[in-house]
Parts: sequence; C-alpha cells; structure tokens
Amino acid sequence: MSDFLRGLAEARRAGRPVGITSVCSAHPLVLEATLSLAQREGGPVLIEATCNQVNQFGGYTGKTPAEFAGDVLALADASGVAASSVILGGDHLGPNPWRREPASEAMAKADVMVAAYVKAGFTKIHLDASMACADDPSTLDDMIVAQRAARLAKVAEQAARDVGTKPVYVLGTEVPVPGGADHALDVVEPTGAEAAKATIATHREIFIKAGLSEAFDRCIAFVVQPGVEFGNENVVGYRPQLASELTGVLDHEAGLVFEAHSTDYQSERALTELVRDGFPILKVGPGLTFALREGLFALDLIATELDPDYARNLAVTMERLMLQHPGDWAGHYHGSDEDIRLQLRYSYSDRIRYYWGYPEAVRAVQRLTDTLHGRQIPQTLASQFLGRIADRVGSADSVSKIARMFVGDVLETYGRACRQAG
Repeated sequence: MSDFLRGLAEARRAGRPVGITSVCSAHPLVLEATLSLAQREGGPVLIEATCNQVNQFGGYTGKTPAEFAGDVLALADASGVAASSVILGGDHLGPNPWRREPASEAMAKADVMVAAYVKAGFTKIHLDASMACADDPSTLDDMIVAQRAARLAKVAEQAARDVGTKPVYVLGTEVPVPGGADHALDVVEPTGAEAAKATIATHREIFIKAGLSEAFDRCIAFVVQPGVEFGNENVVGYRPQLASELTGVLDHEAGLVFEAHSTDYQSERALTELVRDGFPILKVGPGLTFALREGLFALDLIATELDPDYARNLAVTMERLMLQHPGDWAGHYHGSDEDIRLQLRYSYSDRIRYYWGYPEAVRAVQRLTDTLHGRQIPQTLASQFLGRIADRVGSADSVSKIARMFVGDVLETYGRACRQAG
C-alpha cells in the first residue's frame, strides 16, 4: 500500500489528484469507525501514531509501536479489513518526547524509537528533528534539523533491512501547533515558497552526503504550513490564493507532495481544495475525538432524561478528572473560570481526548452504556440531542455504535474530499 502513497505526486501532475485521510488517534472507537468505513469503501486506510502517543516507553497511551500495530491490525481483522490494506504511519518521530534532555541523550532515544516503529511494521515515517533540546539554541537552523533527520533515516533504513521493508518518508518541520493553537486566530500565513524550496534542498543535500540518496528517493512529502489552523474556539479555513506560490513549488519537484497537518474542522470544500492543490495527505486527530465526545455527551444527556438518577454522570466525571489532573490542558486553556469550564468540555483543541483512558472515565462510559442498554431512545429525544444522525439511529443501536456514527460522519467528509478533488 506504500505504492499508493508514492503515486500521489504522479496523480497530481497527471491532473487527477487523489488524497488519503491520515487518522491520528489511538481511541478504539475512532479506530473502529475508521476501519468500518474502510471495509465499506475499500482502498487503503492510513492510521498514524505520534512520538508522544506511542514510543518504546509506552507514551501517553501506554503502547509501544509493536503493541499499537498489533491493536490496529486486530481491529482491522475484526472489521474485515485485510492487513495489506492498512498503512501504519509514525508521526513527528524525533527527540520531541525528550526535548528537556541534552540533544545527545534525546537523539539516542529517538534512534531507538524510530527503529522500533519500523520493525513493528510502520511504513510511512515522518522524521521531525526540529525541536530544540535542553542544550540547543532556542531555534534550530535547517542544516541541523536535516542532519538529525538523516541520522534517524539511517537508523530507519537499517531497521527496514532487518525486516525486509522499504519505508516511505515525510520530512519537513513547519507545522501548526500540535493539537491546535491556544488563542483566537484570524489568518495563518502559509510557508513561503522560498523557505519550502530551501528546506527541500537542504534535506536532499544532507541525505545524499550521508549516503541516503535511495532513502531520499522514497521521500513522498514535506510538511509545510498551508494556512490552516484551529484554536480553542475558532477555525482558520484554507485559502487557496494565499498558498498559490507555495503549491507552485511542487511543479518543480516531480516526486513530492505536501502533507497538511491540523486539517481538523475544515469544510469539505476546503479539504477538496487542499487535495487538489498538492496537499493530498490530510491529517486529522482532535476533530475525530471531538466528534466522539459530541456523540458520548449527547447520549449522556439522553441518559439523564431517561433516568433522573443518572445526572450527566459522564460529563461530570470527565470535568472532575480534568480538574484533578490538569497537566494535559493547563497550558492550553485560558480565561475566566467560566471560559475554562467551557473549554474543558467543548474546546476544538479537545484536550479531553487525553483522559478517556483513565479508569474513572472508562467506568463512566460503561455506566452510560449500562444505563441505555435495553432502552429504546424515543425519536423525540434522538431529534433533540443526536442532531445530524438522529434519523439513522435504530432502537437496538448501542452507545458505541452511535458514538462511531458521529466519528464516521467526519471521516466520510474527508473521504469525499479525497476522491472528488480531480
């Protein structure tokens, strides 16, 4: 399936652009929705893990690359999706999880992580060494970033030889703030064309000098800023005219496309235009768990209406958890107590996604499931709380199935954009 990714640039140059959704989430219900859609529609499915989410120490999911890969492939099998249709990607692989350590130590750990990803069967590898470590200057120049990326590529190539694969690479570093900005935004400037050219040229030069010309030939994309972003309360939509000089760079790079990060909450039209213009890899993460939370909270309200003793148990539990453990949101949410209360539940940045794995959260979702089990949701309540999917909900549908419908709606939007750009 890596051949599909390598064909994205050729498809664009032939005037028949196609895209692929890059699902960046470890939540089982999001993955189940992703694979269910893949089973219905066919074609490749791309699922990615980030360096903070999954690494040799477990990351915030507690999963190593091999464990994450095993989970995804088991879900694929249960969904009737062939393993050969699943592309596993590693996102932002580099020293970021250990950036508070000296560069020598952080990069040594990044070496181990990259090898673990490749040996676990990840074949799309985004190498990102742009983060300054404890003994680095605050900003790293292109040369240092490229040298560190080449070092990681050499590790990846050796691991690939050990397991008999040939991974494709994504390089480049100018990306939106991970998880969204923490303030309102009006316009986000795309990467300048000259800056993109310089980044590509520097990486090409460094890779060739390091004896990695074959690896660079398998580089399919560079990460740049297309001018999209989301904050806690607003979304900056894609504006093709602002990115025209940037996308023109691809006219002189026959084998490359750009990868678009933080495409969450973009309109279908904007997603289609991104694919058309040369950003056929559309990464989405918080937008999917935001939809999941919408579905679960809607069912939480329905359970409260059907059982007065239930009293919005899920929403109350999640807010309490986040207040007890503020580390994953405190630097992202700002304002008055009321502002923060709303952001805890409803922010586009969706920092709540870090809390679904807590035992208290798991128990709260189970209580919601138990409360609604065997109950028929009246159509009037479905109409009130389930919005766009109300007419599709059957009397026997489970909490998990209804929540997956919310996620599936978002994924279907991406799927249409990826198919109709040409």
